[in-house]
Amino acid sequence: MKTPHPIPYQGSKRLLAPLILNYFPRDAPTLIEPFAGAAAVSLAAARTPGIHRIVLNDINKPLMELWRGIIEEPEAVVSAYEKLWRAQLGKEREYYDVVRQQFNKTQNASSLLYLLARCVKASVRYNSDGHFNQSPDNRRRGMNPKTMRWHILAASRLLREKKTKVTSGDYWESLQTVRRQDLVYMDPPYQGVCANRDPRYLSGPDFDKFMERLHQLNERGISFILSYDGRTGNKSYGRPMPEGLGLVRIEIDAGRSSQATLLGRDSNTFESVYLSPSLVERLGTVSKSHLAIAPKQLHLLA
Repeated sequence: MKTPHPIPYQGSKRLLAPLILNYFPRDAPTLIEPFAGAAAVSLAAARTPGIHRIVLNDINKPLMELWRGIIEEPEAVVSAYEKLWRAQLGKEREYYDVVRQQFNKTQNASSLLYLLARCVKASVRYNSDGHFNQSPDNRRRGMNPKTMRWHILAASRLLREKKTKVTSGDYWESLQTVRRQDLVYMDPPYQGVCANRDPRYLSGPDFDKFMERLHQLNERGISFILSYDGRTGNKSYGRPMPEGLGLVRIEIDAGRSSQATLLGRDSNTFESVYLSPSLVERLGTVSKSHLAIAPKQLHLLA
């Protein structure tokens, strides 16, 4: 059975989630995603028996209200999406602008789902005034309501079974009560392999402050997995992790770069995943000498 993915979101780890799950310890009762976004890793983890509870957090409040609705009132979210989707027919371009204007006034979560389903590359963009300003992809109408219904209901069922808690706020606040036996998965905004991300999307964490907080997590013995940087061909994105953090870096082959394809180049994208020292100790199968592991070797460490 495939994993549901109700919220289209640029940078989602939907395709990489099965590989990331290879580095989950078997004895982690709670998974915390402080930068939840589309929650692809949590949805994949919800299908495994090892995780018993999930905490989703993101600074984007309407996004988290959408997740709360999907979990607690899935039929209402399905109905609201279908109403918007059908109302656009025959006037898709103009209707998108109307919904976007309404969302910027009301911050309505159902409107956000429609906008994400229709906007270019499912990419959230805000202007300097904090208004959603991404344009629509005029080649498509967004996910069909019947398909969206399956994704929403399936996601709701999975996350309810794991007693999922939804919060909206600063990522550090969501990590104050994490315990040694838990697992944290972090995918901060604007640190991956895309060179053209718009920094005006809300706010990503300050690099130096983020590194300091990773150090604090290490001092507390917290197990975490971090998706942070990557490369396409010989071009790298994101600042390297300080060696003092003692993280193990693993490269995951994310497939051929669409941008490279457009330019006639044969280059794959590789995303970096970092494992904390406490997690490596729990897994007992990854050596700190493995600074970069080829994709074909991943199964050897699972």
